[in-house]
This record gives sequence, C-alpha cells and structure tokens, in this order.
Amino acid sequence: MSPFDQPHHTAPTELFTLVDVCVTREGKLILSHITDHFHEGRATALVGPSGSGKSTLLRLLNRLEEPTSGQIYFHGSPLDTLDVHLLRRRVGLVGQQAVMLAATVEQEVSYGSPGLPQSAVRQLLRRVNLDEVSLDQSTSGLSGGERQRLALARALAVDPQVLLLDEPTSSLDTKAAEAVDQVIKDLVREGLSVVLVSHDLDRAAAVTDDALVLDKGTLVDRGDPRSVRYLVE
Repeated sequence: MSPFDQPHHTAPTELFTLVDVCVTREGKLILSHITDHFHEGRATALVGPSGSGKSTLLRLLNRLEEPTSGQIYFHGSPLDTLDVHLLRRRVGLVGQQAVMLAATVEQEVSYGSPGLPQSAVRQLLRRVNLDEVSLDQSTSGLSGGERQRLALARALAVDPQVLLLDEPTSSLDTKAAEAVDQVIKDLVREGLSVVLVSHDLDRAAAVTDDALVLDKGTLVDRGDPRSVRYLVE
C-alpha cells in the first residue's frame, strides 16, 4: 500500500519517523541528531524557546526544507523518495499568518480543489466552525481568527492525512484562539493527525496528546504535554 493510501481511522501507528536528523545552515547547526517519531491519529506539539528549531522540524515533514543528514520516513517510506506534490497534498501546512489566496470565501476553500461543489465547501466551513460566513463574502473583511479557520478549511479541502500548524493561535486574541483550538481538537477527534508548533506549552497541552521539547536544536524531552520538562525563555 502506498503511504498516500493509508486510511485515516486505524490503530495508532508511526506516522513520521526521524532517524539522526540534522539541519545545518551557513555552518550553523539548526537541528542536531533528532531521532523520534509521530503517531498517526494524534496531535503532537513541538515546543521550546524561539530559535530552538521547531518550525524547521515542522517544515521538514512535508519537504519545504530538507535535512542535511539523517532520514525521515512517512508510513515507513523514505520521505525523499515520495512525489513531493502528492506529499504536500497529504501533509498540509498552515502558517502562523493565514495568507488568503482568493477573493471570496468559496474561492478560498476550493483554491486547491477547483470545481469543488458548493455543498462540499459548506461542509468544510462547518468543520471549522465558520457556518456564519457566506460563500461570496470577501476574504479581505474577515477577522484574524476567521482567516485562520478558513486557511484550515482550504487545507482540509484536499483531504490531507496530516495537518502541520505553525503557531496557529499566536497572533490571535483569546476568543479567536479558543475557537481555533476547538477546531483542532475536533479534527483530531475525527481521526486527523496534527503536528503543531507552539511556544506556549499550556495552550499546546489543551489540544495535543504528545509534546516534543526542543532547545538549541536538540530534543531534550518528549511525552505528555502536561508533564514534559519545558525550558522557559
């Protein structure tokens, strides 16, 4: 079975496996000998101080960056042997600042899936708790929290197996952040795998099952997000 054909609802298995992964840029070691794994059907937080390598590790998982050495596996297949375009449809990434790519809500949701029926667009909006927005509403008038949830709907439209979220709530106010947190919890409950970057361990603990703690590019702890050792900035 292709790694892209794995069912969403299966017993927990290793989704990503990292073996001795290093990243070096301009002579500086960004990630140092990371060996660990991410389980399917769970939410995993990457936490640690700024500059600890969290976002770099996240971007490695859909090949927006490549390791300098070591190997990453997706469902047991070496990541660098997989078609990168198919990989990025199955492993979607939503950035910290939700960038809108289209003029209206409907166009935004279906941006990566041209011809998506309106019924499917509305269903995706319901999944991210955006029932109140109209399909022809301008994306330029949405709040930060609405844009973040709309970016999640756009990512979900291509039926990913995994969502990578880079600080999804850090630029939002409390109410908007709580709305996004609820969407993440709902998606994981439905069987989606999520990996998210956060500098806020308390917030991450509210929505994730596991945490990997990075400091200066080194993995220093992993486990339940409520009990890992976190190095405060």
